[in-house]
Amino acid sequence: MILRRLRDTEEDAEAVRTVSAAAFGASRTLPGAPDAEWPPRRVALAHGRNRHLARTDPGGCWLAVDDAGMPVGAALSTRREGTWGLAMLAVLPRAQGRGLGRELLAATLAYGRACLRGIIVGSEDPRAAATYRRAGFTLHPAIRMRGVVDKVAKDRLPPLDGAVFEGGARQRDMMDSVDRRTRGGAHGPDHDLLLRQRRLFVSDDLAGSGYCYVGDDGTVELLAATSRRLAKRLLTAALLSLPEGTEARVPSLTAEQEWAVDVGLAAGLELSTRGYVCLRGMRPPAPYIPSGTFL
Repeated sequence: MILRRLRDTEEDAEAVRTVSAAAFGASRTLPGAPDAEWPPRRVALAHGRNRHLARTDPGGCWLAVDDAGMPVGAALSTRREGTWGLAMLAVLPRAQGRGLGRELLAATLAYGRACLRGIIVGSEDPRAAATYRRAGFTLHPAIRMRGVVDKVAKDRLPPLDGAVFEGGARQRDMMDSVDRRTRGGAHGPDHDLLLRQRRLFVSDDLAGSGYCYVGDDGTVELLAATSRRLAKRLLTAALLSLPEGTEARVPSLTAEQEWAVDVGLAAGLELSTRGYVCLRGMRPPAPYIPSGTFL
């Protein structure tokens, strides 16, 4: 196997997508759904992410190829103001069990060696969890909330206690400031991509500041706020914004995010355990919902 840096090309972006699709299973609800279940919009989002990270973090994004030059593994990682994150690590089933995953992880960890903090949103795979623990990460079991948001669910949610509006690039400085306060490092250039791919909700008044992104698939992620009160307001607004009948998903909640669980229960969302939020050199950020990719 040969490891090389990921290139900012459609070919390499597609190689990463196909590896992750094969590695992460056959469920329509997972990022790794089979090719037949990937609509063009999802393919475009995946390519956009892969090329964005290849540009912003060329030293942290790796592709593994076999002797025939076929992709068999990939790892994407980021550095943002002293906070390192593992955006994705995938190995084809036929290449697993040979230490390739550990080699890919080592390459990304080397990229983040100067960072004080690290974060991974890990799956429930016990092998991955053990690998992250051996790498020095504390494993925080995570909760996922999901459920159809209909009129009844929306009626159960309390009215907003303040203003929430759709934001844009003009909120970049505010969002970077909130990022630094909650997770120790701004997301910086990631907001450029997120603003093109998702809707942004913002609350910014005398009580504090916060924001969250909502995907067109109903996923609420990357929510950061200066207080739990604002975080609850943002999550409530995000759920209320979904078209009736949409399945909402709020992943990667640690025990510190009880404010989010309370909002989800009020909306009738179901709770289940799902993987880990793995942290090194930092406590679980709160109030904060990480993005599996942008962390």
